[in-house]
Amino acid sequence: MKQKVLLLVHKEFVPKEEKIQENQRHQFNFMTEYDVLQALKDLKYDVNVFGLDNNLNELKEKIEEFKPHIVFNLMEGFDGLSILDHNVVSFLELLKIPYTGCSPRGLMIARDKALAKKIMTYHRLPTPKFFVFPKNKKMKRPKNLTFPLIVKCLREESSTGISQASIVHNDEKLQERIEFINRSLADDALVEEFIPGKEYYVGLYGNYQIKALPVWELKFEKSTEPSKEIYSARAKYNMKYRKEKGITSEKAQLPSELTNKIQQICKRTYKALHLNGYARLDLRVTDDGKVYILEANPNPNLESDDEFALSAQNLKLSYKKLIKKILTLGFTWSSYEH
Repeated sequence: MKQKVLLLVHKEFVPKEEKIQENQRHQFNFMTEYDVLQALKDLKYDVNVFGLDNNLNELKEKIEEFKPHIVFNLMEGFDGLSILDHNVVSFLELLKIPYTGCSPRGLMIARDKALAKKIMTYHRLPTPKFFVFPKNKKMKRPKNLTFPLIVKCLREESSTGISQASIVHNDEKLQERIEFINRSLADDALVEEFIPGKEYYVGLYGNYQIKALPVWELKFEKSTEPSKEIYSARAKYNMKYRKEKGITSEKAQLPSELTNKIQQICKRTYKALHLNGYARLDLRVTDDGKVYILEANPNPNLESDDEFALSAQNLKLSYKKLIKKILTLGFTWSSYEH
């Protein structure tokens, strides 16, 4: 008997069932969901896709009807709010249904970047100095927070609100950017010291024993000052801008000592933030080899040509094997033991 997998996605990202050609991929916004669905089919699971909007009762009814052995969770929020992503997983736990990816605890911690950074600081994990400027409250820059600084959303992801204007060099520009985050994006502003250097990613997976994937480097090959570049929303999604800057990513060519140092720091961070399943850590490394963890991303993008999957392939872990591994980790995780 085939194992049943319920592929849980956002309602607007329900993928097409029919085959999509490689040159058509850029036309669709559900390629992660599509790639996971195709992999599950190739692995011979009995797969059913459910698009969730804002009604958990519908999800409960679907689970009662289909009776899945596990839910493959691709939700990144609920009812249009990214900060509610952990509530969906909590609901699955209350229904006693195994699921893939991170637990509610890890999702909640990582979503609040300031909380995550406080935990990292407590565990002596290297992360830039920071301060939070809440909405509707006037606050002054602490003296130990020196320019240049970078201003981000406290809880949003996918580079929301990040542009070159996010890097500020004086109090006037700092206040302008804080107000932009507070008013235009309705979020608290996280202000941290800007670390010049190269940007890297490290994918990790595991519940109790953690495996670090190869260090992946973000490159700005046509930039005159690559150490000052940031992975803004424009750098991620604007193809013209990506070509102008020569933005690519590939396995980092680093001395083995530095590679080991980065991977060990990332494993410690994964544990400290109560992550499980799989995650990606974003970091910067200065020219003299100092490592700084920027943020943790539980349940990162699983598109077959994204950094997480590509770095797994570099370890001879094919996309189908990666999806199978994520399912296995979901079956073997229990929040009740933690």
